[in-house]
Amino acid sequence: MIKRPLRLPITAAMLATAFAAASPALAQDAQREEQEREAAESVDIVVQATRSGKRVGDEPIRVEVIDAEELAEKITMVPGNIAMVVAETNGLQVQITSPGLGAANIRVRGLDGRYTQILADGLPLYGGQAPSLGLLQIPPTDLARVEVIKGSASALYGASALGGVINLVSRRPKDDFNATILLNTTHRDGQDLAAYAAAPLGGAWGGSLTGGLNRQTAQDRDGDGYADIASYRRATLRPRLFWTGDDGAKALLTAGYLAEDRVGGTIGSAVLSDGRPYRETQTTEQFDAGLVGEWPIHGIGRLHLRASATNQAARRTYGATLQDERRSTLFGEASLAGGEEGTSWAVGAAIQSDQFRSPQFAAFDYRYTVPGVFAQVDQNIGETVTIAGSARVDFHNRYGTFLSPRLSVLYKPEGWTMRGSVGRGFFAPTPFVEEIESAGLARLEPLSGLKAEIADSASIDVGRSFGRTEVNASVFASRVENAATLVPSVGGTGVRLVNNPGQVRTRGLELLVRHRWRKLVLSASYVLVDATEAAPSRGRQSVARTPRNTFGAVAIWEVEGKGRIGIEAFYTGSQRLDGDPFSTASRPFVQLGLSGELKFGPASVFINLENILDARQTRYSPLVRSTPAIDGRRTIDVWAPLEGFVANAGVKFRLGD
Repeated sequence: MIKRPLRLPITAAMLATAFAAASPALAQDAQREEQEREAAESVDIVVQATRSGKRVGDEPIRVEVIDAEELAEKITMVPGNIAMVVAETNGLQVQITSPGLGAANIRVRGLDGRYTQILADGLPLYGGQAPSLGLLQIPPTDLARVEVIKGSASALYGASALGGVINLVSRRPKDDFNATILLNTTHRDGQDLAAYAAAPLGGAWGGSLTGGLNRQTAQDRDGDGYADIASYRRATLRPRLFWTGDDGAKALLTAGYLAEDRVGGTIGSAVLSDGRPYRETQTTEQFDAGLVGEWPIHGIGRLHLRASATNQAARRTYGATLQDERRSTLFGEASLAGGEEGTSWAVGAAIQSDQFRSPQFAAFDYRYTVPGVFAQVDQNIGETVTIAGSARVDFHNRYGTFLSPRLSVLYKPEGWTMRGSVGRGFFAPTPFVEEIESAGLARLEPLSGLKAEIADSASIDVGRSFGRTEVNASVFASRVENAATLVPSVGGTGVRLVNNPGQVRTRGLELLVRHRWRKLVLSASYVLVDATEAAPSRGRQSVARTPRNTFGAVAIWEVEGKGRIGIEAFYTGSQRLDGDPFSTASRPFVQLGLSGELKFGPASVFINLENILDARQTRYSPLVRSTPAIDGRRTIDVWAPLEGFVANAGVKFRLGD
């Protein structure tokens, strides 16, 4: 089913050649459109996820950018959160961690999702280790782009970025007022209202305001009395202030509020095999605030300041077990950057404090305070080579001192872009591995004797454009020492968290091909991930729920000011299942989607058909266990979609664009 779209670029190119030969006017139109496209793509994008201040094409560290055009398409598919925005990016896997509540995290190139740091304008506004529901609570309406760094980024962001970084860059106000209002509904009884407005406020000031209301009713797709789609009610609000000085200084002030009630588990009078209902609920309230500033210092360089504070209170229930918790993160960083004649540098210091408190499970309370210092140097060698080296030393109050180095090289011979990167990072263990996010703390023994997790990663990327066709290939590898894993407790009544005595190793390949012909864009992707871990008394085994092979093909036809139509197909290969009473390996599955949008001046109407083939895990095996797992989970691990086919439609209004 995926092979058909892959043949479209050849057919389109043949038709273009035939039409151009028959009609000089059409050939001129095609040439003009190609020139306009190249001019639009030449707009510089300065990356925020690194400190070098370089354009994305000049960064020695590979930074993948999801731009505004792609964001506009994805936002109409799932307006309530960023899951769809990142789910179709090569090497990223959105992994459901809690079927009862629908919680999820993001795995980067086969590494555990807890190693992925999510930032907003470079700030940890979602916590040092974002709760698994955090991904589903971040609205995408106000995003200008998303920047992705794969592989260990501890040299840039410390302990929370062991596997990679996803930086959400907000939209800036324009010279005039502009706003976007989006209304959406799904045939699974979900509704979204999202709004964004920005305007100059006089003088050097500008401001924006983003808000949203989202709701979903519980859905039981397989009729077993257990919700496959949890119900929720959520409200978000985020004002921002922007300031720009005459001398190039600038600052961003932001604050945010979120409130959500989420309910999953059994529906109505349904009960599990023990004859009792089992409800999972979570009530969340979060406040955050942040500052990003940059000021020139004459004769030296530029001073950069970043600071944020986040406080989240949540009340969870797992059946009859209540778990209140409060998580907070305080962050501050100051750095000085400068450079001349092909050399750029940055030095700075940072401190971050992450705290967790639970009155019912006080044995798991922790407070990690981690000051650190860092330095970074980029050096151009001639016109084709740039070398970037960075190092960071963190002083963790619980686990000790860690050095996180990273070395990257960019080589740009005629027509090619080649990058190589190696790095090391660390991660401070917390109780919240995926299984505990799903089951709660009730059956987990207090942490004892754990060591920090250490990872080394390396990658090589090669890319080139051949006319209207772009090709990129990446090979990557990583190894994690002391990976935290759950094992049965000595008495067999619960679980405990220990360091894996062996290594978790990943290696793989990413391929991406994109072809443009007039208004048509076609892309095909392939990802190979070979992820293995040490298994006591069994040697090495594949990491559970990590597909070895994934394919994707997307075709989008868009006419500016008129609308777009797109079709996409994604294949996910078999995955090893761990502790699943029904199977030891998952089935491969294909997801097919169709989307369209028609624009009528400032308004547009959109419709999306996701997962048309209704690929759904519960079509192949039950979701609910007959007896609880040893860690307390009442469901098996999720390896395929639970919601199945979903259709959504809505309207979007743009003012002032």
